[in-house]
Amino acid sequence: MSYYLPETVDCNGELFEIFITKEQLEARLLLLGKTLDKKFDGKKPIFIGVLNGAFIFLADLMRYVSIPCEVDFMKLSSYGDEKVSSGQVTSLKEIDAKVKNRHVILVEDIIDTGLSMKYLVDKIKGYEPESVSVITLLHKKEATVHDVQVDYVGFEIPNKFVLGYGLDYAQEGRNLGQIYVLKD
Repeated sequence: MSYYLPETVDCNGELFEIFITKEQLEARLLLLGKTLDKKFDGKKPIFIGVLNGAFIFLADLMRYVSIPCEVDFMKLSSYGDEKVSSGQVTSLKEIDAKVKNRHVILVEDIIDTGLSMKYLVDKIKGYEPESVSVITLLHKKEATVHDVQVDYVGFEIPNKFVLGYGLDYAQEGRNLGQIYVLKD
C-alpha cells in the first residue's frame, strides 16, 4: 500500500512540514492497541469515533486491537472551516448503538481546548454506560481549558495547528499519511 507522504504540503495557501512520521504513528498505535487489549480484556468495548477527523486513527487503531469490540461513530462540529474553535459544539450525527451498561471508548483525533470532548463525555454518560474512556491521537495539553479526563494519548503536542492523518484544514489534508505542522 502506498501512502501520500510529501516533505511539505501547501494547504489553503499555507505551508506545512512533517511533524509526526508514519513510522512514529505505527509504533504508537501498536502500544495503544496492546494497552487497550489488556485493559478491556473480556469486556467487549464499543469504540465510538468522532467524525470526521478520527476515522483514520480509529481504523488503524482497530488493526492493533485483538479483543472483541464494536465500532460506531458520532459527528460533532466546533471548528467549521477555521483553524480555531468557534467555542460552540454542534452534534451532527448521533450513535446508533445502545451503550447502556457497556464499556465505551471515545476516540478523537485531537483534543485542544477540551470543549468537544467534555460535551461528548457528558452526553455519553447520560446513556448510562458501564464506563467511559477517552483516547486521543493528539493532545494539546497546554491549550486544554475544559475539565476532561483523557485516559490514553498518542502524542502530546504543543499548541500548534496540525494537518494530515484525518486532521483537516477546511476539509483538505485528511488524506496525508503522516501529521504535518504549520510552518513558522
